[in-house]
Amino acid sequence: MVATYYAPSDLSGVGGMHRERIRAVPTWRNGPARYDCMYVSTDPEAEGMRGLDIARVRLFFEFSFLGIKYPCALIQWFSRVTSEPDEDTGMWIVQPDRDPSGLPIREIIHLDTIERAAHLIGVYGDAFLPRDLTFDRSLDIFRAYYVNKYIDHHAYEIAY
Repeated sequence: MVATYYAPSDLSGVGGMHRERIRAVPTWRNGPARYDCMYVSTDPEAEGMRGLDIARVRLFFEFSFLGIKYPCALIQWFSRVTSEPDEDTGMWIVQPDRDPSGLPIREIIHLDTIERAAHLIGVYGDAFLPRDLTFDRSLDIFRAYYVNKYIDHHAYEIAY
């Protein structure tokens, strides 16, 4: 999927327009799977992260009903841990939503609700990371993640 968005205060885009790919593929460049994270608009009236949620896309698909095509995504939700950003980093902390049995909560959403890609950083804690940790498993092993507002100017602007 390609997300196109307007970021007027970022002068590096042509007229403030930007495009980025959000991927959900079982193999990326002949390697492991890649399932990107993204900002999803859940409350258009709220400002910044209070109106956005984080999701990890697992599948893009579309279906037709009564002659109308519906482009969708199967996603896994992440919820904010607190009602304010972390006071040390200034970044929001999210954790994967799970059902009572520990399985990820997944949902189908319309592509129109996707704002843009999001970058998550694991909240590491005091323990050492496993030596065999690879990038494709980094969104599965931590209990919580920072939503990286420093990844680019637009992420900083919309989420904070």
